[in-house]
Amino acid sequence: MIVHECRQGSDEWHRLRLGIPTASGFARLVTPKTGKASAQAFGYLCECFAEYGIGGPLDESSSLWMDRGRDLEERAIAWYEFDRGCDVRRVGFVTDDGATVGCSPDGLVGDDGGLEIKVPAAKTHVSYLLRPSTLPNAYRMQIQGGLWICGRQWWDIVSYNPAMPAVVVRVERDEELIDKLADATEAFAVELDAALVKFGYKESEQESKNGNEGNEGVRHLRDDEGSRDVSALIATS
Repeated sequence: MIVHECRQGSDEWHRLRLGIPTASGFARLVTPKTGKASAQAFGYLCECFAEYGIGGPLDESSSLWMDRGRDLEERAIAWYEFDRGCDVRRVGFVTDDGATVGCSPDGLVGDDGGLEIKVPAAKTHVSYLLRPSTLPNAYRMQIQGGLWICGRQWWDIVSYNPAMPAVVVRVERDEELIDKLADATEAFAVELDAALVKFGYKESEQESKNGNEGNEGVRHLRDDEGSRDVSALIATS
């Protein structure tokens, strides 16, 4: 696991995400209810390719609730720390050692835990308040992705509204689902990598080896001026 210390939403954070599947998109690779391959995978691949091609996110617009969520997130984390008697480590972006997949936890707790904060619309928060199990179900793949990438044993997901009681649900690792995620993301990364190589956005594995003796894997080569080593998409075995 590699923790990248950057602000979520910053240029550095966007750069680190380019060309790799991330936990927020895992539900488009594996369906949350069945654990089977999702029909949305090709659309997600096209999106990742396009973002890599233009060097940034396709849509930087934000909604009222997204802005509100960012404003209230720190308040929600402070509440969680007080309520649970713990310290939360804020992190920007986390990847596996090969930088082939990533996630953006709202925090890491101790050696075993993770934290995801949601600040939904009031009526959505009420639905989680009345039926807490629907909260982790709505973000099942994202949470299991965070558990997998960060090597954690549990993950607390919090729905926060300053005018109502908070909802906290702890989620444990689902090893069977994590195995399916690992297989799906590996296949996705290979297909995305092949497409980027085909259209000249990346060097092939052999070209990378020839030009960088001792460096393993296929790496991104993209920035505004020309090329820069950003992250490994596939680590050679």
